[in-house]
Amino acid sequence: MTKVLLVGSPQRTEELKKRAWKNCLFVDFIQTTLEELALQAADVDVVIDLNLDEQPLRINAYKDLDIPVIVSSLRVQLAEMVALAEGEMNCQLIGMNCLPSFIDRNVIELSLYHSANKTDLEALMTGFGQDFQLVEDRVGMVTPRILFMIMNEACYTLQEGTANIEDIDLGMKLGTNFPFGPFEWANRIGIDEVYLTLDAIYEDTRDERYKICPLLKTMYLKEEIFTY
Repeated sequence: MTKVLLVGSPQRTEELKKRAWKNCLFVDFIQTTLEELALQAADVDVVIDLNLDEQPLRINAYKDLDIPVIVSSLRVQLAEMVALAEGEMNCQLIGMNCLPSFIDRNVIELSLYHSANKTDLEALMTGFGQDFQLVEDRVGMVTPRILFMIMNEACYTLQEGTANIEDIDLGMKLGTNFPFGPFEWANRIGIDEVYLTLDAIYEDTRDERYKICPLLKTMYLKEEIFTY
């Protein structure tokens, strides 16, 4: 049985536990300090940190471990986390798309800091009974870049008065076979998650496709959700 330290917000940790992880014993991190985290991480076989890119300096609790460390890497890519670490990185660092509604999917989106760890990653995930897709270590990974760009464009369409929320959501579900419309999906993920991830992608790429719509920024600042 693989002992896994699970670190992250209640929403994300509960979503991860909904998946059928084989040969896995989850241990929840319940303390608060970096020193306590490092001590607890030293007593497990694997670490999964679902919110690390919100506090990237927390990587220093894991850098000396000789074990796989799976971390959220949407807003901060693995290479930047390693650059922020104080000293050499010894752990096998793996990035994961840990956004709400993406964790409990049939295929998990992962990235690697060292490509040489690919065989070890395949063995690890096979042991856990998890399918995964390996993607490049970049801010936003792949699926969120595409989906959040669509959500941003939907906000521009709404802002310009071309269509209302209900029509846009319905059109995307019927026209592209999306499981949810862009506004419905943004609410499920969290407007703050969409805004902050898009902001990080734009800062990384300076690509105009990711420049945040003023309406989305307003929704984020007001802590509102999209309603029909």
